[in-house]
Amino acid sequence: MTIQFEYEKKQVIQALRYHFLNRPEIRILLIFVNIFAIASAVLLYFDKVQPISFLLFSILWFLLMLVIWRILPRMIYNRSHTFKDSFIMQFEDEQTTLQTERGSKSWPWKAFNKFVESPYFFHLYFDARSFFLVPKDAFKDIREIQHVRSMLKQKISA
Repeated sequence: MTIQFEYEKKQVIQALRYHFLNRPEIRILLIFVNIFAIASAVLLYFDKVQPISFLLFSILWFLLMLVIWRILPRMIYNRSHTFKDSFIMQFEDEQTTLQTERGSKSWPWKAFNKFVESPYFFHLYFDARSFFLVPKDAFKDIREIQHVRSMLKQKISA
């Protein structure tokens, strides 16, 4: 199966957010910041702490969400030339091949350690931090998406 695609900025930024929020260290950090913000709000309500504690954790929570939700995805999108290229991707039994106007690269299926599906993309992970996004809207119809989904489940053991 062969697909052609270019990336849409809004969809890529959403996929990067999805990636960051699925990282275990980010999840743990968000949980701790939320717990401390809630605890400081409760303690403020019972006059056990000064309002500065609540304000500090509220600002910390706001900055963390700003970085994860806005700054980091946009920074990665703007720095990467990958998201501005046009691609042709072939899904074959033994490998997948990616072509641009600058050349092509093939990866055997064992080069990927997992895949994740988000609303707009298949995220093909090489390792915990490097991945390739395959847009679902590049496929002709739902049958092709289902075929690739089953191929990815079969070929990439997670």
